[in-house]
Amino acid sequence: MPMLGLGCNPIAVDSPIILGLTMQQSWAQYSPYYPAAKYQAPPPDCNVVQLQRHGARYPTKSAGKAMKKSVKRLKSAKSFLDASLDFVVNYTYALGTDDLVPFGAAQSFEAGQLHYGRYASLVNEDMLPFVRASESNRVVDSALNWTACNQQYTPILSVIVGQSSNDTLDDHQCPNIGTSDDQTKTWLDVFAPEIRDRLNHYAPGADLKKKDVENLMSLCPFETVAYEQISPWCALFTEEEWASYEYHGDLYDYYGNGYGQRLGPVQGVGYVNELLARLTGRPVQDNTQTNHTLDSSPVTFPLDRTFYADFSHDNQMISIYSALGLFIQPHLLDLTHPNPMRTWVDSKLVPFSARMTTEKLECTISGEKGEYVRILVNDALQPLPFCGSQQYAKTNGAGDWELCFD
Repeated sequence: MPMLGLGCNPIAVDSPIILGLTMQQSWAQYSPYYPAAKYQAPPPDCNVVQLQRHGARYPTKSAGKAMKKSVKRLKSAKSFLDASLDFVVNYTYALGTDDLVPFGAAQSFEAGQLHYGRYASLVNEDMLPFVRASESNRVVDSALNWTACNQQYTPILSVIVGQSSNDTLDDHQCPNIGTSDDQTKTWLDVFAPEIRDRLNHYAPGADLKKKDVENLMSLCPFETVAYEQISPWCALFTEEEWASYEYHGDLYDYYGNGYGQRLGPVQGVGYVNELLARLTGRPVQDNTQTNHTLDSSPVTFPLDRTFYADFSHDNQMISIYSALGLFIQPHLLDLTHPNPMRTWVDSKLVPFSARMTTEKLECTISGEKGEYVRILVNDALQPLPFCGSQQYAKTNGAGDWELCFD
């Protein structure tokens, strides 16, 4: 599968839509990537396992259909009584579906350049990164752009894991998993009515619903990354309203694939067991969603590499974080009053092109040499309580996996 039209000429890194504006960091899982912290370099000897989300994309088919429907409802207004809505008169929805946008392809390209430089000591002609991707066009294209145009070495995409079979890079393996619909609807009922009423006041006859508010707000991030300029939809909403939109995304993932969903973390167990195998150099031990055929072969799952890179989806990364014990909250996320001190913030967890990096270090501390592991999410070093989560993975989810099929 070819790359998305980039070759060796990625979009410039000073593109105005990735300047880290506060509003853009309130787009939850649709935020453009930004480092959650300044990277702290480890000692020189380490092995690396990199997990990365695909780059910025067009909306899914269902989301696009919903946004288009909401635009049609707004355009049915008899008149527009505020200048901020003037653009709606001649507006036409024209976004594509599912695939990477050029900016998203550039995100993956730039991530590859960053990681090649950061871990250059681990790579040579005989020891290239081993790269896998889940079988989705946008994920595969992200992997291919990540591998492209390194001046010295050119790793290949070695394995595409089929999403119709066992796949640790995709979250559709647990038929009985619930959804976060009830939780996100509860929060929508809190923050959307005031916005709906304001828009209906300035667009008499539109009769917008609460769900339309979410759809129209979503046009802002999707159009911004697609057209590489701030969408006119963005200015219709205040900074406080964007914070509410962010929390809607937080709840969507927390109660969809995270700790608020009983069977959310178990969908990440297979990947955690693959990670343990790579860190220890021992065969994968797992009876959840691993592909045993692929994982038992040194060709499709080698254990002797210094650098591994996997490409996945945001939902699956949320399950992996939860299986690892990252971003645990002291209480379930409140459905009506966001905790400003929470660490579960989607734009810091799974923005477009999000990445989790696991570094295995060989260090000498106080004269004693030992092996250590650290995990970074979007360059932010994570605290270590996740070490205890190995037991959850080693026991195949402590009975949760069986509940997926009861």
